[in-house]
Order: sequence, then structure tokens, then C-alpha cells
Amino acid sequence: MDGLNVSIAFFLLVVGVCQVLQWLSKRLLSPGTHGCLAREFAASFQLCVSCLELRMLMEIGPWGGGFGLDVVLTLLFLLSAVHGASFDGASANPTVSLQEFLLLESSLALTVAKLLAQGVGAGTGWALTRLYWSWELTQLHFFQNLIAPECSSSIHTSLPQAAFVEGSCSFLFHLVLLRMRQSHPLYRVPALAATVTFLTYTAGPFTGAFFNPALATATTFQCLGSSFWDYIQVYWLGPLAGMLAALLLFQGNIPRLFQKNLLYSQKSKYKVPKAKVTAQVEGDKPQRTRKEGKSNSEPRA
Repeated sequence: MDGLNVSIAFFLLVVGVCQVLQWLSKRLLSPGTHGCLAREFAASFQLCVSCLELRMLMEIGPWGGGFGLDVVLTLLFLLSAVHGASFDGASANPTVSLQEFLLLESSLALTVAKLLAQGVGAGTGWALTRLYWSWELTQLHFFQNLIAPECSSSIHTSLPQAAFVEGSCSFLFHLVLLRMRQSHPLYRVPALAATVTFLTYTAGPFTGAFFNPALATATTFQCLGSSFWDYIQVYWLGPLAGMLAALLLFQGNIPRLFQKNLLYSQKSKYKVPKAKVTAQVEGDKPQRTRKEGKSNSEPRA
């Protein structure tokens, strides 16, 4: 369990460093574009480092550390909750940034800048994590340092099924995100953390359950067993298709591309006032009654 304690201390250190970076970005940078890019970099760095360390615990922990999958999933839920609570406004996910662009919430230039910041943050996290493993502070890191240069692909099924799995994970994640995006963080953060944990548990054995192109690029693209185009199809095109399907299902349209609602009929907010028609109909009755009264009051012969 000493290796697990070292990993937990490493997680706390990374979260603390990223929070300091976020605080410095707020103090030193403008609150607009530069601050947004700094948050995306820090969030992607924290997410990549946490994912790599968790994958190491998941692969080596059962036989090298004496703890099971339940411990890793608990850590995953807690880290996902901390990530969602500490980086409110930063997605660290290219599909989320593209979704904001399609919802007319972000410009093209800012979206491209976010994608670059996410890629640089994930790449920096991968490099520093490999350096951290090379120190071999625990027996787990010793084993990981031995097998890291010859890592194998995370795709353990056929290519179409792998793309479908990643697309389905992205679809479910974005549906929950769209549904909870206006909710209070007290409800939104645990809901998203539980969704990530559930998807990782169910889809992890097939593709690793990344549903995050930047994270997958930094953690598994350099591994042997699949070609670069295979990785693109599974970890880029799959999540992108899942995001588009979730957005279309939730919104009924894609605002950046077309305004017409393709799935849901929009009812008019204004209704025809029936009271006036009733008043006119009811108003005709006294006139008829008076006419009938006049005809009845005529003297009979």
C-alpha cells in the first residue's frame, strides 16, 4: 500500500500545482482569451497526469500493489469531481470546445486556440509523468518504467466496434453535460464524475474509455499495435461523431450550421384568444332575444 500512498500524494501535489497556476493566471493575465487558454492548459495537464497515473494503478495495482479495481474507480470519481469543481469553465476536452463553437458560444479563433492549449497541456503532462516514473519512487513505478517503452494499444476489439464504443461514450457524456450545464455545480460535478466513472468501468476493457481526443493522443497514440489512422478513427472521429449526435438529439439542430429544428416541432407561444369569440357569440344572444321579444310583443289580431 506504500505505492498507493505515494500516488495519492502525487495526485494532491499535481492538483495543488494546477490550482496555483490557475490563481497566477487570474492575477497576471487578462480575464479574456489569455486567462481562458491558461486554464485550458492547466486543466489538460492535470487531467493527463491523473489519467496516466490511474492507468498505471489499474494495470499494475492488482498484482503489484495488492489493491483492486474498486480503489482505482474510487480515485477516478474523486479526481473527476475535483477536476470539475476546480476548473469551472475549462473543459480540457476538444469535443467540448467544438461543441461550444457549434452552439455559437465561442469563436473560431478562440476554439482553435483552446485546442492548441489542450494539446500542449496534455503533452506536457505526459512528458512530466514519464520523468516522474523514471525516478522509480515505488515498486509500481519500477514496473511501469520497465514496460512503458513497449506499451501496447488500448484497442482490444475490432476497429468498427472500438470506434462505436468511443462514440457511444462521448454521446452519453455529452448528453449528461448538455442536460446539466445550467445546473448548480453541487449537482453537476458529481453527476459528470459518476458518468465518467461508469463509462470507464464499462468501456475501459475495450478501448480505455478516453472519449477525449487530446487525452488519448498523449497517452496511447505512441503505443504499438495499431496504426496512426486506426487511432484517429477510434479516438478522434468516434468521439466527434458521438458529440454531434448528442447535440443534435438534445437541441434538434446544430446552431452553427443551420437554425431549423429538424427533430422537434416548435409550438407557437401565442394562442388565439377564444374569449373574444365567445363574447361575440354570447353577445349575439341578447340581440336575438330582444328581437324575439319585440316580435312577441306585437298585438295579435
